[in-house]
Amino acid sequence: MSSKQRAYLKSLAQTTDPIFQIGKNGITPELTEAILLALEARELVKVSVLSNCLLDPKYISSVISERTHSIPVQVIGKKIIFYKPSKKNPKIILP
Repeated sequence: MSSKQRAYLKSLAQTTDPIFQIGKNGITPELTEAILLALEARELVKVSVLSNCLLDPKYISSVISERTHSIPVQVIGKKIIFYKPSKKNPKIILP
């Protein structure tokens, strides 16, 4: 993914709110499955890591992206943005 594409995805994600929160339970299989379904529907998902989570956001980003086969666009503080193009109905066209 080029820096121009990454910047475009960051600009799209800037106005969206996080739809998932990761807390003290960490990364569960149910959370991973829910993120995968959301990625198929939306293609761009923002995740928030709560302060009571003991895991590092960069570690969470790598694990979730590996399990969902998505691209971690950005990790800023406690916010993570993931992108995965939809197989059935692509909505986001990268420059």
